[in-house]
Amino acid sequence: MNLENISNNKSFGGWHKQYTHQSEVLNCAMRFAIFLPPKVNEGHKVPVLYWLSGLTCTDENFMQKAGAQRIAAELGIAIVAPDTSPRGEDVANDEGYDLGQGAGFYVNATQAPWAAHFKMYDYILDELPNLIEANFPVTSQRAISGHSMGGHGALMIGLKNQSRFSSISAFSPITNPTQCPWGEKAFTAYLGDNKQAWAEYDSVELLKAGKPSLPILVDQGSEDGFLAEQLKPENLIAAAKSVDAECELRMQAGYDHSYYFIASFIEDHLRFHHQHLNAK
Repeated sequence: MNLENISNNKSFGGWHKQYTHQSEVLNCAMRFAIFLPPKVNEGHKVPVLYWLSGLTCTDENFMQKAGAQRIAAELGIAIVAPDTSPRGEDVANDEGYDLGQGAGFYVNATQAPWAAHFKMYDYILDELPNLIEANFPVTSQRAISGHSMGGHGALMIGLKNQSRFSSISAFSPITNPTQCPWGEKAFTAYLGDNKQAWAEYDSVELLKAGKPSLPILVDQGSEDGFLAEQLKPENLIAAAKSVDAECELRMQAGYDHSYYFIASFIEDHLRFHHQHLNAK
């Protein structure tokens, strides 16, 4: 694949870089960011944490606001942050912020007009890791994390592909998208009316279907304005308990849905993933 490097910034002895490439899966140009820790300068390959962002975000939100580079540099972990959806003049869109460009929901759309481009599940699971592992000094060890819609993506993709990851974490995830307005709108548009197809992308339903082998860490702010209607972490924990899964929910008093919250606890998540990357 033809990678074009569009920016470079030195950070904590490592490098934050942005690239564009033509995605065969999404049938459009895509952008991603990667942080490479200083360990790669010494000739070492490093494991990768894939970070999935939320509604309206791009690769830039996490890399600029979360403050993850210092700990990633210390631990020797690369971070890859893709965009949240396909984009471009020929890509279908919607007037709402919660559908279309910026709101891919990490599913493979089956309905027109979305099916032509919106295959974010395949992009995150296969095309992007293959691209990263072919072009950067990284190992095949992977962890996955995300926020809000991206937290949904991290939980769902990790649960569906447990042999591909060492651990899963999420901030303020949409845990049960088949039972909340954001998910119902997106899944109806992308997947149609078949509720069985919806369940294949719902982390609560995936947990109920069988005990995961991966450890899961979830942080949720108690003052998150989306908590009751959209996020429903209690459903995730109930499903995890029903199959005796290793899933820790930490309710953080006073925190909201913002990157102030993420920045406050990102070190914990990186150390959590480092522990399990090393154990695998």
